[in-house]
Amino acid sequence: MDEKQIAWWKKLYFHGLGEFFYLNGVTTDMESFMEIIPEGKAGEISTVSLNSQQVLVPIGGGKDSVVSLELLKNSCLKVRPFLLNPREASLRSIDIAGFSEKEAVVVNRTLDPELLKLNEAGFLNGHTPFSALLAFVAAFTALLSGAGNIALSNESSANQSTVPGSKINHQYSKSFEFEQDFDWYLKHYIHPRLHYFSFLRPLDELQIAYLFSKFPQHHFSFRSFNVGSKTDSWCGNCPKCLFTYVILSPFLPQEKLEKIFGKNLLEDENLFPVMDELNGKAAVKPFECVGTPEEVNAALWKSVEMKNVDAQFPLVKMAGNAENRQNEQGFKSLLTKLNREHFLPENFFHIIKQALTDAAV
Repeated sequence: MDEKQIAWWKKLYFHGLGEFFYLNGVTTDMESFMEIIPEGKAGEISTVSLNSQQVLVPIGGGKDSVVSLELLKNSCLKVRPFLLNPREASLRSIDIAGFSEKEAVVVNRTLDPELLKLNEAGFLNGHTPFSALLAFVAAFTALLSGAGNIALSNESSANQSTVPGSKINHQYSKSFEFEQDFDWYLKHYIHPRLHYFSFLRPLDELQIAYLFSKFPQHHFSFRSFNVGSKTDSWCGNCPKCLFTYVILSPFLPQEKLEKIFGKNLLEDENLFPVMDELNGKAAVKPFECVGTPEEVNAALWKSVEMKNVDAQFPLVKMAGNAENRQNEQGFKSLLTKLNREHFLPENFFHIIKQALTDAAV
């Protein structure tokens, strides 16, 4: 490793472990929290031939990757779903989209047994930058398969800090900052013509939910929920479930949402503290992959305005934004504005713009 690489890895681990430091009360700085001592010879940058018309699309089983897969499969690009330790929802997503497992690239990983021993011994445990791991695995897979593009499904909302006024972000390795850093690392140390970008970066959570609503074949099969991955279910009690319910509420009828989640989450008073975290009343957002308070408040306003939900539902009433006209303008802006901070090649960006135009017809 050279000095630039060492600095790169320190930045990744420092910000990628920001939530871990915060929740465990660890005070440190980027320079001193770890020491990297390189050994051996530096690897050579790859010159393997890549197909600029082939794209790997990581699939997690949630609504975001479903939108990416459905939009890209109808393009002139050769699409290959990429699954890392696939769960049932991921396999369903590619099947419903018309891909067989043979057409997908599947990678399995295991945890080092030593790590499990350390957990049992009482060492601190917590959130790690998983999407950074995914980025490297996807890059090596792209080199092996000849794909010239890796299209993630991270949206613009992932850039917002979890703790206001800080750089602590549960989604740091899904942020545009990391995307920029990883693109630089790819070009300098792995392959100069391998493109890594988030296909959904121009969009916010409301726009993605809007597009997802146009794919009813996926509505009962997706799972944007890590805790329930082993049981392939929605728990209905956590920030991720409530956020997904709310963000879809302007676009899907209440009856359908209840069937998807098993109950009306907006009537569950046990979720009052969670709603406070989601809508910005609490000091800190949930340490989950959820959208911004602006998106949550705009979605609630629109769902009431559309009469998809009742303004008297306990969580809607306590949120207190059913009559806030600012959320009307917020909703219109969020649903139409495109984030220009992205790395999409022009042909991919055109697909996104066309999808929003077609959905509005």
